[in-house]
Amino acid sequence: MRSVEDQQIKVTAAAVAPRPVRVAISEAQGLLCAEDVVTERPLPGFDQAAIDGYAVRSVDVQGAGVDIRDEDGEPVDLTLPVVGEVPAGSRQPIRLQPRQTVRVDTGAPLPTLADAVLPVDYTDGGRARIKVYEPVRTGDYVRRIGDDVQPGDVAVRAGTIIGPAQVGLLAAVGRDKVLVHPRPRLSVISIGGELVDIDRTPGPGQVYDVNSYALAAAARDAGADVNRVGIVSADPKQLRDVVEGQLVRSEVVVIAGAVGGWVSEQIREALEGLGELEVARVAMHPGSVQGFGRLGRDEVPTFLLPSNPVGALVVFEVMVRPLIRIALGRRHPMRRVVQARTIMPISSMPGRRGYLRSQLMRDEQTGEYLVQPLGVNGSAHLLSTLAEANSLIVVEPDVTEIRTGDEVPVAFLAQRG
Repeated sequence: MRSVEDQQIKVTAAAVAPRPVRVAISEAQGLLCAEDVVTERPLPGFDQAAIDGYAVRSVDVQGAGVDIRDEDGEPVDLTLPVVGEVPAGSRQPIRLQPRQTVRVDTGAPLPTLADAVLPVDYTDGGRARIKVYEPVRTGDYVRRIGDDVQPGDVAVRAGTIIGPAQVGLLAAVGRDKVLVHPRPRLSVISIGGELVDIDRTPGPGQVYDVNSYALAAAARDAGADVNRVGIVSADPKQLRDVVEGQLVRSEVVVIAGAVGGWVSEQIREALEGLGELEVARVAMHPGSVQGFGRLGRDEVPTFLLPSNPVGALVVFEVMVRPLIRIALGRRHPMRRVVQARTIMPISSMPGRRGYLRSQLMRDEQTGEYLVQPLGVNGSAHLLSTLAEANSLIVVEPDVTEIRTGDEVPVAFLAQRG
């Protein structure tokens, strides 16, 4: 029986990232940048107001807030005339004269000679003339040309995951397209004479095709571009034709219901000649019987998964998902693992690494993680408990019993994580 680590090494060695492609920045979110995006122009491209207010020469308002009195001892207000207004997007240049001010909107170009913006709250908000209550210094409330990015700066580096901030920065520097590592294309096939699609009513001995829908969803969650082929006959010629067609259009192929029983022998015979395909027993539970190989001219990684939906999803999580994440260029393809205390005893199968469905929680008082196993007492096949789970307790092969309060490693099944 092969260890989980040895099978993972065999699988992940086959991961190949698709060739980079140039896409619109609106389509780049979640993908890995494949180039250093070097800016050609400064950001901002001109001196502009950072807030709504009045553009001024800072030297003209330095006396604001000081107790100034006239010859008769009466208080004197510092006032300035408002000689114009500059809205955001204005293209008409304005030159500011000494002891004048111009009303400006956020993002408006700063008038010539102005070196600061006086917030409206620092004044009485006048339209033709303002009283100034507080001074400003040179550069206050001004976005200077190139403050954010200078020409020649790298706005987004190769290897960066493109998120909302990166999309915004690409737009800000005028890039409408960017080179990225695309999502690997993955095809999902279900095999089984008992299967019917969900738009039909199962007859005697028939069940809905769960695997193609569940595995397609898991692949999308991992970041793949998914083609759900659906139910395919185990007839050797038909199966071979379908698989050959998917090998041409995919970087990964997943076939569910293809291991265990005499059907698996038919499947392996049908796919002979397309490449290496091995069915092995892996020291894990559920899903110990699984297949993997590289098929077709491009040696496409191809997985054979159990027919049981829970086993198929667990094998996908442990084996297929890391390959997808590596193909996406992710530096950390495995799930985040935390240590958590169990709130009930756990039993696991000896000699195999257990992946037990669980609910991960956090103690509000201590902050430590707590975990409750799901699907115990012979219910390992139940899909409903997997739907309730947000984590998998990982139990090593040499551990069969875990007591309440013991710490265990738990893989957090965060979506898109």
